[in-house]
Amino acid sequence: MAETYAALRAARTLAIAFVVPLQGPTGIYGPSCLACGELAVEQLNAGRGIAGREVELVIVDGGRDPEVVADEVGALVDTGRVQAVAGWHISAVRQAITRRVGGRVVYAFAAMHEGGDETPGVFMLGERPINQLLPAAHWMRRELGVGRWAIVGNDYVFPRVTGTTARLALEGTDSQVVSETYVPLGTSDFSGVLARLNDQPVDGVIMLLMGQDAVHFNRQFARSGLAVQMPRLSPAVEENTLLAGGAGAHEGLYAAAAYFDSLRTSESSELAAAYYGRWGAWAPALNAVGESCYEALLFLARLGEVCGSVSMESVARLETGHFYSSPRGLMRLDGNLVDQDVYLAEADGLEFRITDQIARAR
Repeated sequence: MAETYAALRAARTLAIAFVVPLQGPTGIYGPSCLACGELAVEQLNAGRGIAGREVELVIVDGGRDPEVVADEVGALVDTGRVQAVAGWHISAVRQAITRRVGGRVVYAFAAMHEGGDETPGVFMLGERPINQLLPAAHWMRRELGVGRWAIVGNDYVFPRVTGTTARLALEGTDSQVVSETYVPLGTSDFSGVLARLNDQPVDGVIMLLMGQDAVHFNRQFARSGLAVQMPRLSPAVEENTLLAGGAGAHEGLYAAAAYFDSLRTSESSELAAAYYGRWGAWAPALNAVGESCYEALLFLARLGEVCGSVSMESVARLETGHFYSSPRGLMRLDGNLVDQDVYLAEADGLEFRITDQIARAR
C-alpha cells in the first residue's frame, strides 16, 4: 500500500531540483531565492501546478564546489527523485550540472550569463552582455563621459567570458577596456587591486564580482576615495549587496538588470504586492536574483502550459520566438535564450533609483 501511495504521489507531483546558493560568497542571495521560490510554488499549486502536477522544490545548495553540486543534482535525476532543474547559481555550477545531467531533464537557469550553452533542454533566462552590460557601458559613455574601463571580476567562466566580450565589443567605439583583473571567489582584500586602479588611466570600473566579494570591494573602494572619480557599473550588484555594504559604500555605483525592487511597472508591482503580502515588511530583499528564481519556476509552468509537459520530448517541440509575460514584462524566447527589457539604476544609499531603460525585448 505504501509503495502504491508513493507511486501515485510521484505521478501527481513534479519535483524540481531548486539549486540556489546557501553558503560562500553568493550565499548572501540565498534567503531571497528561497522566499521567491516558495512564493512561486504556493501560487502555482493554488492553480494547476505545472502541467496539472503539484510542484515540489528539492533544495540543493548551489554555493558549494560545482562538482559537489552537480553530483547531488545527478543523484536526484538518476533516482527519479526530480524531473527538472531550476534556480540561480554561478555559471561554473551550471556547466558542472549540464555535464552531469544535460539533455536528460529540462533545466531553467535563471542567472545572468555569458550565453552560448546549447545543451538540449537548457533554457538561459537571465540577462546577457548584449542586452545588459554593453548598453549600460554605452549609456555611461554618453551621459557620464566614461570611456576607459577597468574590469575587476571573479575568476570563473561568467566574469572572464563577459569581460572578453566587453573588451572585443567596445573596440572601435568611443569606449575601451584598458585593463582586466580577476580574483578568486571569496576574496576580501582588494588593496592591491585598488592601488593599481589608482595608477591607471581609467574613467570607470566594470565590476564582475559576486555577492560578498562585491560587498568587500565596494566598502574598500569607497574608503579609498576612488568613488569620487570613477563610477562603477555592475550586472550583478543587487539590493542585498547594498544592504550588506552600507549606505556610504555606493556613491557612483550603477547596476544593469531586468528587475529591481524599485521597478514600478504593472508586472513588477504585482509581484511586489504578492511578495510583501506573503512575507511582510521584513522579508528578504526582493531583488533581481530572487525574482530570477521566481521567473524560472513560472517559465517551467509556461512550458507545461504550451507543451503539455516539461518532459524533454515535449519541450523539444517548443518553437523559438515564443512570447510570454512575467514580472519583468514581455519576454521573448530566442532559441534557448530570452530577450527582455533591461534597466540601468543608480545606487542611492541602500536602494536603487531607476535611471533609464537600456534594452527592450525584441
